[in-house]
Amino acid sequence: MSETVSDADANRAVSLALRVGELLLASGEGTENVTNAMRSIARTYGVHRIEADVNLSALTLSNVPDDGRLPVTAERRVRRREPDFARLIALHDLVSEITARKLPLRVARRRLHAIGSRARIYPRWAAVTAPALVAASAAVLTGGGPVVALAAFIATLLGDRAGTWLAGRGVAEFFQTAVAAAVGTAAAVLMIWQQIPVQASAVVVGAVIALLPGRPLVACVQDGIAGEYVTATARLSEVVFIVAAVLSGIGIMLTFAVKAGVPITVDDAPTAPLSLAVPQLLGALMLGLTFAVALRVPRKHIPPAALGGVVIWSAYVCLRWLAWPAVLATAVAAAMIGLMGSMYANRVRVPPMVFVIPAIGPLLPGSVMFRGMLKLSLGDVLGGTHYLIEALSTALAIGAGAILGIDVLRALGGRDLARRIRPAARRTRGY
Repeated sequence: MSETVSDADANRAVSLALRVGELLLASGEGTENVTNAMRSIARTYGVHRIEADVNLSALTLSNVPDDGRLPVTAERRVRRREPDFARLIALHDLVSEITARKLPLRVARRRLHAIGSRARIYPRWAAVTAPALVAASAAVLTGGGPVVALAAFIATLLGDRAGTWLAGRGVAEFFQTAVAAAVGTAAAVLMIWQQIPVQASAVVVGAVIALLPGRPLVACVQDGIAGEYVTATARLSEVVFIVAAVLSGIGIMLTFAVKAGVPITVDDAPTAPLSLAVPQLLGALMLGLTFAVALRVPRKHIPPAALGGVVIWSAYVCLRWLAWPAVLATAVAAAMIGLMGSMYANRVRVPPMVFVIPAIGPLLPGSVMFRGMLKLSLGDVLGGTHYLIEALSTALAIGAGAILGIDVLRALGGRDLARRIRPAARRTRGY
């Protein structure tokens, strides 16, 4: 590449970098990786004096030439963020080819357009049923049988369709999520009211796990550890609002049930057995698989993602058998899957999150959140607050553990490699 490029080619390179960054951020990539990708693309095409700024909803690139030409600043907004790991993999492949100087600028622009406009890898019915299958798998893991799994599937499907209906009428996502959680809770309340002899509350746990923001949570911790505090704070706010919506839906429905005299007690709040029996291993396997489908992981990468669910659950259970605290066991199990996922991802040349995010499903604190809201609905404010704090601690342990596992592999890759791929590691220690 030439050291100097025309203004037109520089602007095209900046436009390409911004569009790639927008799609990466919308697909669930962390801020640090998005920034590095945009800067690498711009520099590959001869735009060396480039500065990048990324937050949760906007990306900015500034080109300040040192030869006296006018500076240029461009911005793109991220208007819709949805998980699409197949697109994320394609984007990483494109960035790798660009930085290896294998693609002329014109060809790279065509490739990017094809990635952005291509059809989804799964049919619509798979995308619709995947969250419901996540709920059914979580219900099995929690100790519910076939009846409870079926009820969780139907309740989550109805809640998802209700949310889609509300979205089509311009209702905010917060209320869509609250309605979806309320529908799952209503199904469990109805089963308890009818005294059906099953673990009915596992329906709520399944519905909650299908709604919990595992991907934004890990990205939030990833940004914070990388020093991207503004974006980390924004992602944390997103996580808080999603969790608040879930808790609102559960709390409202449980309050109505208690006022109506439905015999709900704390004993109705299920906890996943610390067991490696077939139902729990099957539930963990199906959680990893169904989460992978919901996140649009390509078919060839689904088996290792599903196996990761079994590995993380087995590690957590074994640590709990050794009397480790729940939060610490969660963090260590998440770190293990982060390390293993990174090793496999490096081998097949895909982002580690393709395997890590689906695998953390079995550890998401759905049971603890339901127990906390149930105690609050029954008037036990102290006990309910305790469980909600435990749920928050578990969620942060999952995110921190997963990123720790990824960074362990980074550290083992050598000092030079770490410097090359993480400039933020050279920052000062807060002063």
